[in-house]
Amino acid sequence: GNGGGNGGGGNALVAGRGYRRVESARSWDAVLAGIVETDGSFAGEIFKHDGFGLKSEKGMGLGQMPSGNDVFCSVPGRLSLLSSTSKYKVTVAEVQRRLAPPECLNASLLGGVLRRAKSKNGGRILRDKLDKIGLNLPAGRRKAANVTLLTSLVEGEAIHMARDFGYVCETEFPARQIAEYLCRQHMDPIDPYRRKELIMNTKTITKELMDLLNQDRSPLCNTRPQIILDPSIQRHLSHFSLMTHGFGSPAIVAALTAIQNFLTESLKHLEKNYPSTNSHLTVSQSLDLKSKDMEKK
Repeated sequence: GNGGGNGGGGNALVAGRGYRRVESARSWDAVLAGIVETDGSFAGEIFKHDGFGLKSEKGMGLGQMPSGNDVFCSVPGRLSLLSSTSKYKVTVAEVQRRLAPPECLNASLLGGVLRRAKSKNGGRILRDKLDKIGLNLPAGRRKAANVTLLTSLVEGEAIHMARDFGYVCETEFPARQIAEYLCRQHMDPIDPYRRKELIMNTKTITKELMDLLNQDRSPLCNTRPQIILDPSIQRHLSHFSLMTHGFGSPAIVAALTAIQNFLTESLKHLEKNYPSTNSHLTVSQSLDLKSKDMEKK
């Protein structure tokens, strides 16, 4: 079923799509395939020579201004171990996102994100490179947002981390064990039906939130996908994405997946230990019958 109509009353955008739900989640593997470099070469080392230091995916002529998909440079990951270091292509569009609100990075912070060694005139060299591609980075600029650990990750690595976190949540989170433990801890033996209903309602709301986040189409890396959601909500999701470099929505979906698995296991546990006697009744109907029984007593 579609689990709750179109969710937005008169939202033609959603209704017109028959409200595709989780299957509209983005493929992070596909995004990463275009961004992670496996070979040891830098795509366009911006500090090695005086050309653009840009290598276009499409082969940009040096005379033209670059497009957002052109690779500005490649950056070694911060989180990989020893020999398995990944390099991530950073597009012109990603650099633009770092310079624009909400972060408004200055030359020093942007240089840090792009892993530029500190040098006497590193900031000026970076500003000159940005100038050549039409990006203005004023000297002495103040950053707008607080710096977090996520600030230091390029989008490719932030998405990579979210994808790996999602995998671990899916495969290693002890959903069944927690479900059984909590059911034992909090079970009122006379009212398993009430608990079942609470769990089913929680599943519904959790799924609504997951479905929304799975339809987030914030621009990331070298992708700028077609918007699915109403712009009034996509705007806020895009802000969250900009602040977390793409980590935010997929990481929350990963955590919600673990919660959904826990809720599913809780239902299984209750069903096994307290099978529904009136299987044709809904949970709330059997609750009504139950309260009538109580009144008779």
